[in-house]
Amino acid sequence: MAEKKAECVQVVVRCRPLFGKEINEGRQRVVDMDGKTGQVTLRNPKADANGEVKSFTFDKIFDWNCTQREMYDGAAAGIVDAAIEGYNGTIFCYGQTGTGKTHSMEGKDEPPEMRGIIPNAFNHVFDSIYGQTGSEGKDYLVRASFLEIYNEDIRDLLARDQTGKCELKETPDSGVYVKDLTAFVVKGVSELNNVLNVGKKNRTVGSTLMNADSSRSHSIFTITIETSERREGDAPDDDPHIRVGKLNLVDLAGSER
Repeated sequence: MAEKKAECVQVVVRCRPLFGKEINEGRQRVVDMDGKTGQVTLRNPKADANGEVKSFTFDKIFDWNCTQREMYDGAAAGIVDAAIEGYNGTIFCYGQTGTGKTHSMEGKDEPPEMRGIIPNAFNHVFDSIYGQTGSEGKDYLVRASFLEIYNEDIRDLLARDQTGKCELKETPDSGVYVKDLTAFVVKGVSELNNVLNVGKKNRTVGSTLMNADSSRSHSIFTITIETSERREGDAPDDDPHIRVGKLNLVDLAGSER
């Protein structure tokens, strides 16, 4: 049952702490979280102490004291492992501007404990590959692509011409894909970071009441991991077994209208 659950869609909630302006204005937390049961309880700040509360239960929850690494290990690491093994997985954050989506997905480069899901996933992928390459007849090829969805248009953030728009296509063999999307072969974490930084410079941002430099588009950074493996008993002239997994790392625009 545990293995089956791990393969399903999971909804994880993270609550950030109060900060800056909220603290200066004397705002109070109205959320309580029980990590053991996965329950989030909301209180009405205008009601009395015995006022009605609303409770919601999720697959996992992380309160305002959780670290970036705890978030990654609890919510993302298993999906990255599955992509390395040849499955498709997607990780995304949803919420209003200012709730901490980009902090959870990207964080800060330094110190290392402030790194979010994306940089931790980069290290995870190549730590795993470096530990297995050449062993048991396995070889790996890793490719990276980066696209943006803005006003229902798809744009290749790695393309030389940033004025062009991409087309969404579908075939019986390949399923849904983006036509002519740029993909770079990467051989390490530094090259993945270079691809990410090039794409981030081309993203559409704008000012909101909650954030002076908010992402106004959805972005999808995809890592494709192709494994070539020769298994015990294969004849010397047999073609290797190919396994392909995709890891989609999504940073959504704020959910407010």
